[in-house]
This record gives sequence, structure tokens and C-alpha cells, in this order.
Amino acid sequence: MYIDKFILGAYETNSYVLRSNAAAKDVLIIDTGLTPQPLINFLKQNELNPVALVLTHGHADHIAGVTPLRQSFGDIKVAIHTADAPMLSSGLKNLSCLAGVSIETEPADLIIETEGPIEFAGITLDVLHTPGHTPGGICLYSQPDSVVFVGDTLFAGSIGRTDFPNYDVEKCFTQLIRNINTKLITLPEDTKVLPGHGPETTIRNEKKRNPYL
Repeated sequence: MYIDKFILGAYETNSYVLRSNAAAKDVLIIDTGLTPQPLINFLKQNELNPVALVLTHGHADHIAGVTPLRQSFGDIKVAIHTADAPMLSSGLKNLSCLAGVSIETEPADLIIETEGPIEFAGITLDVLHTPGHTPGGICLYSQPDSVVFVGDTLFAGSIGRTDFPNYDVEKCFTQLIRNINTKLITLPEDTKVLPGHGPETTIRNEKKRNPYL
């Protein structure tokens, strides 16, 4: 797998462009930030074809680029977990209203309802449902490439927030930690962890150094 990373917008959201190899033109995108234009420019300049955009969760800083991507690439398919699907069309649910704006987009084309493999652009990823940060938060794991895209579930030395409005903070925190421990920390220690914000890490590093684990 060939991976390009973009850091987008004021919240410095990590967006990943995946190709089955460096010469491939079909790509899979994971997440998009508040300012998606650098990503769009890269795709156009390199004549790449974004087959799908998979969202790790529905918060505004990960979905704001959905509409611009659809406008630039009409055939792109947007996928999100069923529990976060309502966040695409609600500024209240995706928390954009907290910043005094309302980011809303059309519904997803594809709804992820179960764990297991998904395939786009010749790339197969295993969906791991890891709620806590959001109800429909997912991670995407490639065993052959020893990499997992974790959204805002896990960070280098930290974890996703669970103190948002209308959250049961203790319940969501407990849920998040349980999912990290059972679905991520159990992966091979040399697995590269690519989060939704901040630098990459490894499962080994987080087992040893993450104070929440």
C-alpha cells in the first residue's frame, strides 16, 4: 500500500490517500479536514481517481471536505458507520455548531453496519468498530501492510475525547478504553498507528507509554 498524508484545516486533521501501489490511479481517502483544497489539488495534479472516502467518524473536522470532494469528483462514494451517519446532516450532532457554524452535507452513499473487510480501489481494510469518542467511530486495519488508521480513537500518548455535550462521559470513556484494549492493543506490536491528528505511532509504543492504557 502507498500512503500520502495531508494535514488539513485549523484542527490539523490527518487525511490519508491510499493507493494499492505508487503507480495506481484509483485511490481511497480516509477522512478530510476543514480545508480540503490541498487534498483536492493533489488529486487533480496527479490525475488520481478517488473511488471512495471512508470517514472514521462524524465530527465536523473530519467531514467538512465531503461536499467539496463530491463537487470535484462526482463519482466518489462516501462511507460512514451507521451510528455516525446522522452526524453528516446535523451541525448539532457533528459539533460544528460549537464553533458558531453549521457544517452539513448530503447523506453517505454507503453505510457500514458490521465489522469486517471493506474493499475500495483494490485495497482491503478490516473495519474495527471502536465507539467511545463517537458512537460510530471506526478504525481501519490492514494486516498485510501492518498499519491501522485509528481516527480519533487513539493518539500518540493519548486517546480521543469523551467529554462532549450530551455525552455520558464516564460511560463513553470506559467504552473507549475497552475498545482500544480489546481491538487495537491486541494487534501486532509493530503495527503502525496512523491517527486523525498528530504524529504516527505504533502499537508497541502505546502499550509502553500511553498513560491511559
